[in-house]
Amino acid sequence: MEKNLWKHILHVKQQSPLVHNITNYVVMNNTANALLAAGASPIMAHAKSEIHDMVQLAHALVINIGTLDEYWTESMLIAAKEAKSNKTPWVLDPVGAGATPFRDQVLSVLLTYSPTVVRGNASEIIALAKANKTATKGVDSTAASNEAIDAARNIHNQYGCIVCISGETDIIIDEERAVMINNGHPLMTKVTGLGCSASALIGAFIGIIPNKTEAVAAAMALLSVAGELAEQKSNGPGSLQMHLLDKLYNITEEEFLAHVKITH
Repeated sequence: MEKNLWKHILHVKQQSPLVHNITNYVVMNNTANALLAAGASPIMAHAKSEIHDMVQLAHALVINIGTLDEYWTESMLIAAKEAKSNKTPWVLDPVGAGATPFRDQVLSVLLTYSPTVVRGNASEIIALAKANKTATKGVDSTAASNEAIDAARNIHNQYGCIVCISGETDIIIDEERAVMINNGHPLMTKVTGLGCSASALIGAFIGIIPNKTEAVAAAMALLSVAGELAEQKSNGPGSLQMHLLDKLYNITEEEFLAHVKITH
């Protein structure tokens, strides 16, 4: 699988898929830079008047509910409905799922529009599945990724989407298997929005790669291996962010294949 993932990484760099993001204020710059560094083309658009056209143009849609408000909720619902109708692949990032009833109500409606992929941390995935009342610490996880596998399977069985649980081990659940990626570094948790960047990168990959599970795995492997390599040159979260963007841009096949740790 590792060599297939590298082919997918090159494919994104060569094809530069257009990714329409309705994402949160905190991470817009980070998300756009991550997409550009990986070879994709980002667009951030949330005006209701242009959502229909944007979804038609884009290879993929990413909806991230981090800084949710009433206007953006309407835009997200319009976009999700259009993506389903247009068969545009899309990613749902359920930031802070379980934190408030408003957030959960919006997520419950978004899920009815059949996201291709749901990506969140373990607490968010558990809350989304309503498997139990695991606490959400802001947008950080209070649960390990392997604790959310049953919840992820419940979401997949109910909505048919691939579910990606981010954590020390990234776990990708589809109808047949669980793919596990054991890369990254704890310092990555000190940079805001890297999970959001992961969701955006998934959007780029599922936009042009037919095998959606491999597409998700390639995106997550690219980010986590790049983060692992970037940490070796970094003195803290500030320099990690800089080196991570550089590594997304210039990672080599040799580096990727030598470091990626994937099982399924």
